[in-house]
Amino acid sequence: MTDMTREAMEYDVVIVGAGPAGLSAAIRLKQLDAECQVVVLEKGSEVGAHILSGAVLDPCGLDALIPDWKEKGAPINTPVREDKFYMLGEGGKVRVPNWPMPPLMNNHGNYIVSMGNVCRWMAEQAEELGVEIFPGMACSEMVYGENGEVKGVVAGEFGRNEDGTPGPSYEPGMELHGKYVFLSEGVRGSLSKEVIGKYDLSKGHEPQKFGLGMKEIWEVDPAKHREGSVTHTMGWPLGSNAGGGSFIYHLENNQVYVGFVVHLNYQNPHLYPYMEFQRFKHHPMVADLLKGGKRVAYGARAITEGGYQSMPKMVAPGVALLGCSVGMVNVPRIKGNHNAMLSGKAAAEAAHEAIKAGRTSDELGDYETEVRTGAIGKDLKKVRNVKPLWSKYGLLASLTVGGFDMWTNTVGFSLLGTLNHGKTDAEATGLAETHKKIDYPKPDGKLSFDRLTNVSFSMTNHEENQPAHLTLKDANVPISVNLPKYAEPAQRYCPAGVYEVVHEEGKEPRFVINFQNCVHCKTCDIKDPSQNIHWVTPQGGDGPNYPNM
Repeated sequence: MTDMTREAMEYDVVIVGAGPAGLSAAIRLKQLDAECQVVVLEKGSEVGAHILSGAVLDPCGLDALIPDWKEKGAPINTPVREDKFYMLGEGGKVRVPNWPMPPLMNNHGNYIVSMGNVCRWMAEQAEELGVEIFPGMACSEMVYGENGEVKGVVAGEFGRNEDGTPGPSYEPGMELHGKYVFLSEGVRGSLSKEVIGKYDLSKGHEPQKFGLGMKEIWEVDPAKHREGSVTHTMGWPLGSNAGGGSFIYHLENNQVYVGFVVHLNYQNPHLYPYMEFQRFKHHPMVADLLKGGKRVAYGARAITEGGYQSMPKMVAPGVALLGCSVGMVNVPRIKGNHNAMLSGKAAAEAAHEAIKAGRTSDELGDYETEVRTGAIGKDLKKVRNVKPLWSKYGLLASLTVGGFDMWTNTVGFSLLGTLNHGKTDAEATGLAETHKKIDYPKPDGKLSFDRLTNVSFSMTNHEENQPAHLTLKDANVPISVNLPKYAEPAQRYCPAGVYEVVHEEGKEPRFVINFQNCVHCKTCDIKDPSQNIHWVTPQGGDGPNYPNM
């Protein structure tokens, strides 16, 4: 497709992704200059359709952006009223007291929210200010200028056949050019990945680390519901097989968010993160809560966990990376939305000053400085050693040494300096022959469910007659390399059942990609030990349609 066949539209700032970072940037740009031309492009069918988060929200980011959010009707109605942490064994639990934890771990003043609904409300605020928001517009390509700077993006291409050729209703999409482009795609965004690689933005930084978060919404017996209750657990069922834990959040209307996170640096390729989540719900503490209830929604999304030392350079000529495109999650707090909002605000302020000074398509260095030295950097620096301690020495070291390090960082110093992460999550994957297989109980259909049944509760849909958006660099690798070496872990790490190895009598095994199931979590792009799977965006509007995630 040549540039000549596409129309182009000009803006001051083009924003890719209508999450908390992108929408915060759009709102702040319009607050600073009502005449600023801002467009937000969202690949989901509507704003919020692809948003999945816990979420307990620290409102500091929203306070800085829209101080009167309560008066403006933000869907933030459930303050945290109780905050509990447990270590689980297979049949029991031990309550960990709150008092030894540093103050940053306190959830007082925070809110249980649906970030999808918060983003829908933020989009309304942005549109009232004059921001143009286009949902169902997937951005498939970057547009570069003559000097290698980012000039814009290609969005809205529709109608390619399964083999990639233009179909009868093909639309080439259009180019959207900006003086600056903000990439706020969330974790492992395809354009962000391209830009990080093109400009070598990870040079001098630790590799990014990730987790896989899976979440169900349950309607529970009103007698068991405790609005405002927050519970986190560690330990069983993962044990020493992997890092991770769970969350159980009671919001309004007898609804409970039940979630499970598995750190993706696990070694055993036989580990099945989705089934660990399903097994977790059979713990007596959880089963007692859910019995008599009803699961109403399911979803999954990768999480950035590398923290302070893994944030790449955030700017290149004409482009800035925002929120989880960089990786701004505070892992022990299990929070990143506040930092995403603050990053959007900071990027907007840097772009506003640049445009006001007559600059265009250069590096927004002031944005990076603010992120690293301001509130975001301070938030992440305090906890920077928790994840590497957990990865290298296990849960106990993370809780004890990591907890002590968070205390000392609270008063401004660390005896440990800054620890490194080492391997990528893909490189951490061990050989199948050196690890034990794990026997998982069959889902009972009441508390636990098979993957495909649960995927139907994500309301995921993809147009079938289009190229698969899960591409292989080498189609032979899954069977010739990954199967004998790693028992092809894509069959297990995918929380949506996209990947299968099909065995038929008298035939060689086949690797099958059921891309229609994909919930856009990006785990395959991260964890594939051969780094052979490349996630690209399908046509706009496809994917999950999360209601209240």
